[in-house]
Amino acid sequence: MTNLVIAEHTNDTLADATAKTVTAATALGGDVHVLVAGANCGPAAEAAAKIDGVAKVIQADDAQYDHGLAEPIAALVVSLAGGYDAILAPATTRGKNVAPRIAALLDVMQISEITAVIDASTFERPIYAGNAIQTVKSSDAKKVITVRTTTFAAAGDGGSASIEEASSDNPGLSEFVSEELTKSDRPELTAAKIIISGGRGMQSGDNFPMLEKIADKLGAGVGASRAAVDAGFVPNDYQVGQTGKVVAPELYIAVGISGAIQHLAGMKDSKVIVAINKDEEAPIFQVADYGLVADLFTAIPELEEEQIGRAHV
Repeated sequence: MTNLVIAEHTNDTLADATAKTVTAATALGGDVHVLVAGANCGPAAEAAAKIDGVAKVIQADDAQYDHGLAEPIAALVVSLAGGYDAILAPATTRGKNVAPRIAALLDVMQISEITAVIDASTFERPIYAGNAIQTVKSSDAKKVITVRTTTFAAAGDGGSASIEEASSDNPGLSEFVSEELTKSDRPELTAAKIIISGGRGMQSGDNFPMLEKIADKLGAGVGASRAAVDAGFVPNDYQVGQTGKVVAPELYIAVGISGAIQHLAGMKDSKVIVAINKDEEAPIFQVADYGLVADLFTAIPELEEEQIGRAHV
C-alpha cells in the first residue's frame, strides 16, 4: 500500500498541517509520499523530505500550481493517482477545495475530516457539530481523504526522502486574477499556540483592540465567533467554529462568547479553555477548564494591567 499526501505550503515554508497529515497517512500502513505543487517550491519540498516516515517527495514546480489553484492541482494528482491506494490532504481551505475535485475525477466518495484511523479502510469523523463520532468504512479501491489535523500529532523531523519531479497538462479551467490577504504579525489561527477570541459580547468591532493588545503581549492569534463576524465586528478569517476554522491551541481564551454548539465544534479540542462571560449560565462554561463570571469590559482591562505589571517586575 502506498499513500500520497498533498502538502500544505507557501512555497518557502511547509505548514505544520502537512506533518500531521503524514501521521494520518502512516496510520494507514505502507509507504507515504508527499506531493509539493507550487512555483519555486524547492524549500518546501526539501522540508517535506525531512519528515519522518516520508519515503519520497514529488515536486511539481510550475507557475500553473502557484496560488494553489484547485483545477491544475487536481489534474496533477489524478495523473499520479494510479500508483496510490489513498490520497490525503489536510482539511484546510486549500485541501477542501482540491480534494472534492480529485474524488469527482476518480469517481470515488470523499471521506471528509477524519479524526482517527481504525484501519486502512475504516475511519472516524465528527458529525452533528462534533456531538457524535461516525465510523465510516469505505469500499472504494482508491480513497480520497481530508484530515482534521487538530487531532493528529505532527510527524517528527529526521527523514531523508528522495525528491522527484512531476508535472501535468494544465486543464485551463481557471486562472489566478488577484487576492486580498489580511496582513498581520500575529500567528495564523490554525497554527497559533494561544488564541483569544471575542463574541457578540464585544458589542462592536471598535472593542476588539482590547483583545488584540493582550494577544500581542501573549504572542497569540485573535479569533471570533460567527456572531461577531456576522455582525461585522471583524473579517471572516477571524471566525472559529463549524463554518470557520477548527483550532486546538494550547490555550483558548473565549471572551464574551456564549458557546453556541457551532463555535464549540471548532475549539473544544483546545488543551486549556478559559471563558470570560457575565452570564453564568452560558454554555461556554460547560467546556471551559477555567471560567470567570464577569463583565468583559472590566475583566479585560484588569488582565492587561496585570500583564503590564508583570512586565515591569
